[in-house]
Amino acid sequence: MVTTSLDKSDKPKELDWNWQGHKIRYTVAGEGKPLLLIHGFGASIGHWRKNIPVLANGGYRVFALDLLGFGGSDKAPLNYTLELWQEQIVDFWTAHINEPTVFVGNSIGALLSLMLVTNHPEISAGGVLINCAGGLNHRPGDLNPILGLVMGGFAKLVSSPVTGNFIFNNIRRKSQIRRTLYQVYRDRNAVTDELVEMLYQPSCDVGAQKVFASVLTAPAGNSPSELLTNLQRPLLILWGEKDPWTPVAGATIYRDLAQSNPDVQFQIIEDAGHCPHDENPAKVNAKILQWLLELTAAI
Repeated sequence: MVTTSLDKSDKPKELDWNWQGHKIRYTVAGEGKPLLLIHGFGASIGHWRKNIPVLANGGYRVFALDLLGFGGSDKAPLNYTLELWQEQIVDFWTAHINEPTVFVGNSIGALLSLMLVTNHPEISAGGVLINCAGGLNHRPGDLNPILGLVMGGFAKLVSSPVTGNFIFNNIRRKSQIRRTLYQVYRDRNAVTDELVEMLYQPSCDVGAQKVFASVLTAPAGNSPSELLTNLQRPLLILWGEKDPWTPVAGATIYRDLAQSNPDVQFQIIEDAGHCPHDENPAKVNAKILQWLLELTAAI
């Protein structure tokens, strides 16, 4: 029987790594070729709790880390950008992995995975992009128009020295986190107390509000279309069919690429939202493991 989530008894130990004077939380499980899992905005290692044991049991050494500013990592008073996190991940790879790695990410983590695969092909064996974001802050057309207005309003309010703490304290309430998850998860049964708590706890850390404000007002970074011009490694793109934040209708660039490039696969996760790895982990894990087998066979 394949394990589908981490029980307390077999949960990998969370470790700390010092990066440029900042504590970075990470974990590792299993043996074999390396995978590095990169979470999305506001999430953490725990968002991969249903994936790490399955991928590790599948014969891989699975790393996951908390991006600086999120999860168990420090909430440093910095200007947060995709380039900052890319530097963090490359340095982590040098310190802990140091062999070609498959980068697996969700949302912003998927965009970072694409950056690593295209900007640093020398450290990459391929990438798995799950509902890839179009930028650190979404460009026009990436989001549902109403959600785009809401996000833009939040960015201004959270950044304000007058309203910042008040707004942040309201949007990080557990009830509000649950409502937000109900918007982006197709299956409400997947929105558990454990998931809400995982997202809530880091928001209580000193500096969390300033991190949140910095991310929401940061530059979007290079777009996927710009990054894909330098693609030299295989990609698996998975997309939750019912994602309201990055709708599958906007994934045309990946669909077209999969039709013209045999090293790129595009697959829909039916009846799932923005985080199908957490909402439908059995299907996502199976697709990743199958693709990894095909990747190994092709080498």
